[in-house]
Order: sequence, then C-alpha cells, then structure tokens
Amino acid sequence: MCITCGCSNADGVVITDPVTGKQTPTTLSDQHAHSHAHDHDHDHEPGHDHDHEHGHGHSLDHSHAYDHDHAQPHTHDQPAALHARVHGKTIALEAELLAKNQLLAERNRGWLAGREILALNLVSSPGSGKTSLLERTIREVGSELVISVIEGDQATLNDAERIRATGAPAIQINTGTGCHLDADMLARGLEQLKPPVGSVVMIENVGNLVCPALFDLGERAKVVILSVTEGEDKPVKYPHMFKAASVMLLNKIDLLPHLRFDVPRCIAYAREVNPGIRVLQVSAQSGEGMDAWYDWLKEQVDGRVAVAQT
Repeated sequence: MCITCGCSNADGVVITDPVTGKQTPTTLSDQHAHSHAHDHDHDHEPGHDHDHEHGHGHSLDHSHAYDHDHAQPHTHDQPAALHARVHGKTIALEAELLAKNQLLAERNRGWLAGREILALNLVSSPGSGKTSLLERTIREVGSELVISVIEGDQATLNDAERIRATGAPAIQINTGTGCHLDADMLARGLEQLKPPVGSVVMIENVGNLVCPALFDLGERAKVVILSVTEGEDKPVKYPHMFKAASVMLLNKIDLLPHLRFDVPRCIAYAREVNPGIRVLQVSAQSGEGMDAWYDWLKEQVDGRVAVAQT
C-alpha cells in the first residue's frame, strides 16, 4: 500500500516481456515469499539476495486497533484517544514500509554498481513527454550507449512497444491500482530485463508527481520532466519531487510561442525548492536542446565508471 494516498501497489502487479508476451504476475503472497529467499547468491537476480535482516513486517501489532471493552462507558473523550492510537500505528507502518523499500533499494544500487550499470529514474506528470524523450534519446545516442528501458504504467503495453520499436530492449511493469514503482518491482524488472554490464537502464516511472518522490529504487538519480503545457508553478506545487530530482528537463519548448509560460519564473521556482537542480530546456519533438541532455547523460556514464572503479 502506498503510504501517501493509500493505493494498492502489491496485488495486481504484472511484469510483461513485450517480445515474448510472457507475463509474470506479482501478488502480495508472492512478494512475501520473494522476500524470504534464503541468501542464494543468484548473480543475475538483484531481488533474490534477501537475507533475514529485515523483519518481513512481523513486528507489526496484529491486534485490533480498538479495545472493545464494553465494561467501560463510552465518553466523548474516547474517539480522540482512539484516533491517537490508530495514528501511532499508521506512523509505525509508514516507517516500516519505507525502511523495507530502502533496504531493497540499496541492494538494487549495489547490484547495479557491481555491473557498472547506470540507472536513471524518469518521473513526471502523465503526458509530459517521457516516452517521446526516451525514443529520441535511444535513436540518437543508441550507437554510443547501450540503453534498455523499464516501463511503469498502471495498464497497457503501449509504451514498452514504442520503446521496442526503437530497437532497445524493454520490460513493462503494470502496477494495477498502484501509483508508482518501488524497489522490489525494479528488482523483478531487472531480473527479466537482464541489462548488460556497462549499460544504461532508463526507468520510466508511473506518471505522478507525488508518490514516486518518496520511493528510492536504487537509481543513480531522478530526472524530472516538466512540460511547458503544465504551468510554471509545478515545482512549488509539488516540491518533494523537484527536491528529489538531480535534473529538470523542461520539455516541449517548441510550443512556447503558442503558450503563456514564464520560463525564468519556472526555473526560479525549481531552484527555490532545490538550489542544486540542473535545468535543461529541450524539445523531444524538434530536437532542440537535446544535445545538452545527451552531454549530461554521458557525464553520468563516465561518473558511473569512476564510482564503480573506486
């Protein structure tokens, strides 16, 4: 369950290989069994190196949230006290969910670093142009960088099929009612994708500027894509996402002559919440500004190698 909005992102998750059509459903019970793997050192499976250092959720109090002691009179003060108890349990559950995700994210990060794989988490609102940006990136720098993609959407294989049409390998993760990818989903996606050593993995997260900010997947960096059609105040409306990102790609700048969009104000808003964020103005449609994005990407590849060799 997502601790922010309460959506379910455990049951109903399906990972699909668009080439073979093979579907791997992921249920809550399957996730539980997956987390109990007994330290088998599967070199090719980042999600299977799970020891028992985390508590698998068994530290939760499974007792009823309310004490139904009918011998006690119901006073007007009781609802406030019960709310405080439930709120305490909610905080404990949130902390445990995030801690478990962080543990899995660190394992993903180690698995990726050990293979000198650069993983980037692309996040945005729906319709910002993430998939179009990836298509153009693969076509224009695919001869220099080996790129594969993990697509996250609630439903359909549409984006994975678009990526596959560029010649790049892709795996689709459908989250059902879930509003974001998490570290366990990425681990399972990597098992199926099998990215080669020294390559780049682009993770196109579910379109959402809220929940993906909270969930580390084990990526090197988050890249937030903001379309000029969305309004320049998005960074201050959704500050956690822009604070978590290393780069903001301001996309669809070819449309600026037709819009009332204040570019300097948008950049100022982004740097208000994240002074260190790098801003690149691009158009995935016309290609304007894309060379700066490619240069940044290659810088990250060089940095990945340097980190891996340290």
